[in-house]
Amino acid sequence: MELQKLQRAIIDGLEDVKAQDIKVFNTTHLTSLFDRVVVASGTSNRQTKALANSVREKVKEAGGDIVSTEGEEIGEWVLVDCGDAVVHILQPALRQYYNLEEVWGDKPVRVKLQTPNMFGGARVTADEDEDDEDAPAVKRPARKTTRKH
Repeated sequence: MELQKLQRAIIDGLEDVKAQDIKVFNTTHLTSLFDRVVVASGTSNRQTKALANSVREKVKEAGGDIVSTEGEEIGEWVLVDCGDAVVHILQPALRQYYNLEEVWGDKPVRVKLQTPNMFGGARVTADEDEDDEDAPAVKRPARKTTRKH
């Protein structure tokens, strides 16, 4: 399955169940086992399990295969191995403790994420470029500092 299509299916599955803080990282320079790591948060055991199920369904619908799923018994940290991409769905406390972004995150991938509008209505697409896999994460403007003498 094409990597961009797999990545989109994973993100769609996560967004369908309202995953929080979705991050995608290019790992081709770190390991030959997979090309992407996706990290997302769920607020409860029930939601992490539902997120993993949604990812599996979306990947299968898109024509991809699921190699394995781990951690669903407890649901605090569920890993979905989609072959070329590995998805980690964690509750916020575990995500902060294990800090997977530090391990895998030196090459973030910019992806299009769905965000609710300011009135809580229809969802719109964020302005990011999914095709530029080696692009740096969203650049923030330099912080202006003022000196006091």
